[in-house]
Amino acid sequence: MTAAGSSAQEVKTDLRNEVHPRRVEAGLLLMVGATVAAAYGMASFGASETIPADVGPFLFWMFGLGLVVHLAVRRWAPAADPVFVPVALLLNGLGYVVITRLDGGLAALQSTWTAVGVGGLVATLVVLPRVRVLESYRYLLGLAGLGLLVLPLVPGFGREINGARIWASVGPVNFQPGEFAKLALAAFFAAYLVDSRELLRTRLELRDLAPIGVAWAGSLGVMILERDLGSSLLFFTLFVVVLWVASERWIVLGVGGGLFVAGAVVSWQLFDHVQARVDSWIDPFADPKGDGFQIVEASFALADGGLTGTGLGRGEPGRIPFVETDFIFAAIGEELGLAGSSAVLMAFLILVGSGLRIAIRTSRIFDKLFALGLTTLIGVQAFVIIGGVLRVVPLTGITLPFVSYGGSSLVANYVLLALLVKLSHEQRSAEAM
Repeated sequence: MTAAGSSAQEVKTDLRNEVHPRRVEAGLLLMVGATVAAAYGMASFGASETIPADVGPFLFWMFGLGLVVHLAVRRWAPAADPVFVPVALLLNGLGYVVITRLDGGLAALQSTWTAVGVGGLVATLVVLPRVRVLESYRYLLGLAGLGLLVLPLVPGFGREINGARIWASVGPVNFQPGEFAKLALAAFFAAYLVDSRELLRTRLELRDLAPIGVAWAGSLGVMILERDLGSSLLFFTLFVVVLWVASERWIVLGVGGGLFVAGAVVSWQLFDHVQARVDSWIDPFADPKGDGFQIVEASFALADGGLTGTGLGRGEPGRIPFVETDFIFAAIGEELGLAGSSAVLMAFLILVGSGLRIAIRTSRIFDKLFALGLTTLIGVQAFVIIGGVLRVVPLTGITLPFVSYGGSSLVANYVLLALLVKLSHEQRSAEAM
């Protein structure tokens, strides 16, 4: 049997083994619900030695959301990979438990935003008949992405919070437009590169690398004007990775890496806030009560957690500033130890691996590049924030997908999840034909 025939046979075997992917998903969702409910009870018991009085409503909320998502996927994406939704809800549920243990008021807001995010997921599945429809709106999506990215700079809309101008206000609602800009730009990049893919593969001259320069300049502009290191890094990485896969040329990574190093060096020399981030990354103990305070306390928290953690509700993660957003991974590491934090890492690896499987198996170029872009957003964002807590990279101030507190991030990531679920459904349906 040829290699191609063997590969096709493996695909057919995989599909036969997953005759009822929604049944697998339902079983996983029950396990996730039980796990999160147990964690919720343990966190309350560890803090006050009492079972929470609202455990009944919590169970109704947790299993209710899982049921809504499951029924929506069963109706509008029945062939989708069964691991996307359970893994995302596991991360969301674990994050909610930690946030509840830190601040009950924030937990109430997080539960509301989770419901809104699930609503966004269902709406995306219902409204979007096929993901490749987005390819026809490439320039509109590009303009929308750029508009959302610069919205915080518009007088009357933008707001500066904690030194970064990444917020916008519409009436009483505050949100981060950049979270949704990433989705629009990922679709635009994928659609734009579909037309130029063959040309990039056959020849690649200096002028063909001009889009990297534009992305580089744009990411620097975001960092300079909005003081947002995380979004600028994510935006630039997204385009370089998608362009590299579209062109199949290693020189793209080389040029992209060179521009990244050049931008990092220039930014470090010109901007005080970048210097402060780098200095606290290299030696946080040089200023343990000032710029290095967060990293120092996070390091102590991870050390206290050890292998199995102090136990949910029995640590002291509240001493870390902004622990519910930037440093929630440190709280998990303290109370669940290396075992719990490794489980979180494995959950993200499962999401990334499932997304890359779509990109590898699908035959449509737009679907391939779009799935890769969406997966890059999840993987790079998780790496950057976890790496910042572990001092692998400097802190950038972005949220951990599905885990950290934040309405904009949660809603945008659920929409991203819906797009991956839809892409998976279309790819697996095509294979089954």
